[in-house]
Amino acid sequence: MLLSNLSLFLNIVEKGSLSAAGREAGLSPTSVSERLAALEAHFGVVLLNRTTRSISLTDEGRQLIDGAKQVLGEVHDLETRIRYGAQSLSGLIRLSVPNDTGRQIVSAELAQFVDENPNIDIDLMLSDGYVDIVGQGVDIALRFGRITDSSLRVRPLGLTRRIICASPEYLAKHGTPKTPSDLKNHNCLIMRFGPNLDNLWRFGPDGTKQIVTVRGNRIANDGGLVRQWALDGYGIVWKAELDVGEDIRAGRLVEVLGDYASPPTPLQMLFPPSRTQPHRVKVLADRLTKVLRAGLLHEE
Repeated sequence: MLLSNLSLFLNIVEKGSLSAAGREAGLSPTSVSERLAALEAHFGVVLLNRTTRSISLTDEGRQLIDGAKQVLGEVHDLETRIRYGAQSLSGLIRLSVPNDTGRQIVSAELAQFVDENPNIDIDLMLSDGYVDIVGQGVDIALRFGRITDSSLRVRPLGLTRRIICASPEYLAKHGTPKTPSDLKNHNCLIMRFGPNLDNLWRFGPDGTKQIVTVRGNRIANDGGLVRQWALDGYGIVWKAELDVGEDIRAGRLVEVLGDYASPPTPLQMLFPPSRTQPHRVKVLADRLTKVLRAGLLHEE
C-alpha cells in the first residue's frame, strides 16, 4: 500500500490537485484524501499544504518527491527485469528538448527507439524557454549554453557554433552583410526565451568584442519556426549549427559573417538530481548522446 500511496502522491503533485489525480486513478476525492492522510501519518509529517483552491509542497514533501521517484523507478525496473527479461525496456520517459533540435534530430531517434522497444512510452516536451525539470518530472533534458542550476546532473555533449545565415533569395534581394554593424540595415529573425529577446548578437573571439542589437519584423519563441522563416527568405537568423548545418550544406541557407563568429557554445544533457536512473532512461540517454555528439563541432 505504501508504494501505491507514493505513486498517488506524485500524481497529485503532477496534476496540481487531489481531484484531478483522483479522476485519473478512478478514485473518489474522499479516497484520495484518506490515502494522502495515511501517507502523511506513515512519515509523521505534513507533505502538502492544502486550501480550497490550491496545494503546495512542504519542505518534507519536496524531499519525498525525489525519493519516491527513485524508489518507484527501481521497483518498476525490477518488475520489468523479472517479468520481461533484462533486455526488455518498458515504462514512461519524459524529455524536454529545444524545439528545432527536437523536431529535426531527437524525434526521429525516439520513433526508432519506441519501434525497437514497444513497451516504452514517450512524453516529449518541445520548448525553447525555461522548463522546471524537477517539478515537471523530466527524465532527460537538452540545453544549449552553460547550466546555472548546480543541483542538476549534467552530461556535456560537446560544442556547437551559432551561425549567422540567411537564404540565397534573401541575400540576393537585400545584399550580404560584410560586418556585424551591417545587420542594423537588415531584417533579423529573433528568438524569444521566456520574457527575454535574443536580440543582442555577439561577435569576436571572446563573444564580447562586438555586440550588435538587431531588429526585425518577426519574433517567436519557437526555434523551428524562426529557422523556417529564414528558409522562406524573410530575414537573417542566428542559429546553432546543429540545427542549420544540413540546410547550409544543402545550399538552402548561406552562412554570413563567418570571420566574426563568436566561440562555440556547449550542448548539455541534464538529469534530475536523484542518485540512480531507471535502466530505460540510461539506455535512451546513451543513445541520444551518441547521435548528438556525432553532429556537434567537437567534444568539450
